Amino acid sequence: MRRITFDLDVLRTFATGMDLGNFAKAADRLGRSTSAVSAQLKKLEEQAGTAIFRKSGRGLALTEAGETMLAYARRLLDLNDEAVAAVQSVELEGWVRLGLQEDFGENLLPDVLGRFARAHPKVRIEARVVRNAELLERVTTGKLDLALAWSAGTMTAHCEHIADVPMRWIGPANGLSGWTAGGEPMPLASLEAPCLLRNAATKVLDEAGISWRLSFVSPSLGGLWAATAAGLGITVRTPIGLPGKVRMLAPGEAGLPELPKLGLVLHRAEAEPDGATARLAELVLQSVHEAVREVSIASDEPKPLRRVG
Repeated sequence: MRRITFDLDVLRTFATGMDLGNFAKAADRLGRSTSAVSAQLKKLEEQAGTAIFRKSGRGLALTEAGETMLAYARRLLDLNDEAVAAVQSVELEGWVRLGLQEDFGENLLPDVLGRFARAHPKVRIEARVVRNAELLERVTTGKLDLALAWSAGTMTAHCEHIADVPMRWIGPANGLSGWTAGGEPMPLASLEAPCLLRNAATKVLDEAGISWRLSFVSPSLGGLWAATAAGLGITVRTPIGLPGKVRMLAPGEAGLPELPKLGLVLHRAEAEPDGATARLAELVLQSVHEAVREVSIASDEPKPLRRVG
């Protein structure tokens, strides 16, 4: 069997086009002509020896082989970028203080810290997983170098808006029981105030004329998940980092109103951070974009890709 070595340049074009949902945009992002991108995609299918794309209306969608190729392409590119960073920053040293909102503590932090530590073993990291208000206070007073936090419009001097993530009603995995709109006040499980998601939930319930009561209040996200899984109340979070013991309710389920989106922001203590902080910020952004992309795929039907040109 002939050995095939995939071209990383081609894989980067492929992955970028998928991320943007448009290969013409990918061509612009990568500084290539649309004809060059078309040639790269043709080369990818030739190397794969099977169709990567299929027609979907007036656009394109991935075949089963294309879905597999995309997953491997992202892994290969991540490893390549990690190797480049390790070689080019072999002498990187220092101390970085990172703060994360609780939703990201379990699913994002281990990946980011592992990749960073392998590439930069001389850099020490202090990670703090706390609530939003404390994250903002610590980054503005210089006690944190980076902070990943939800936002309802509050910004700091040096911050970057990453995405708007949908908020969803969350209930126990085994289904709702004992409450429907129009009956008894809705039992609402929540984190302690101040809580952006709790405020959003009570606002839309009030606007919809649905009565509610605080049935459970927790100081931690772990306690909130336990209460929700036990059926003590319905809560509101984003689709990011949901444990298996709870589930997102379908739109309109139990007569619950639609929720708005919530901003996600990376805050920096300095406008021009040192090398170690800048590199960690890159990894955080990569992981967050991947998490947001997975949320988008889970929440919406895939949209056909636009052809190049």
